[in-house]
Amino acid sequence: MRHPQFFVWRCFTIGKLDHQLNEEIRDKEIRLIAADGTMLGIVSAQEALAQAEEQELDLVKISPNAVPPVCKIMDYGKFRFDQLKKEKEARKNQRVVEIKEIRMSPGIDTNDLNVKMRNAMKFLKEGNRVKVTVRFRGREMAHTDIGEQLLIRFGEGCAEVANVDKKPKLDGRFMTLFLSPKNAK
Repeated sequence: MRHPQFFVWRCFTIGKLDHQLNEEIRDKEIRLIAADGTMLGIVSAQEALAQAEEQELDLVKISPNAVPPVCKIMDYGKFRFDQLKKEKEARKNQRVVEIKEIRMSPGIDTNDLNVKMRNAMKFLKEGNRVKVTVRFRGREMAHTDIGEQLLIRFGEGCAEVANVDKKPKLDGRFMTLFLSPKNAK
């Protein structure tokens, strides 16, 4: 003879519960869907729970806002496992695009500029966006046109692998240019 306080129908925890299960469903009447997907009609919650226990499955509230609420008889553990597997697969196929930053000064020499351009092209080929920044110090602020020409030349140098998202823009002591890859991976 089992004691009611020790009776646990399902004794494992499943991730974060998004749905109401079994005894948690307190509605008087529910619209019931069988495990194979057929509509069983509107029945009382106790009757639906009895049918679910008879089939050794769970009663899960799918649509709580409907009138009456829609519940389905299913194996909730298997359902959650499949759902988590799909979410994990979706996360695996996602690619996070980073914004790499390249900093220069307006007095940069040609070879240094070429090295910075090669690095920017490498970042763009990997599928990342690039933010090119020119920092002005002291009297350089009077010659922001030099920085703007430098950024335009930088954008033209990377034109074969990149599109210029935003034209050079002065923001305080920094002038920035955004580049994005032409064919995103």
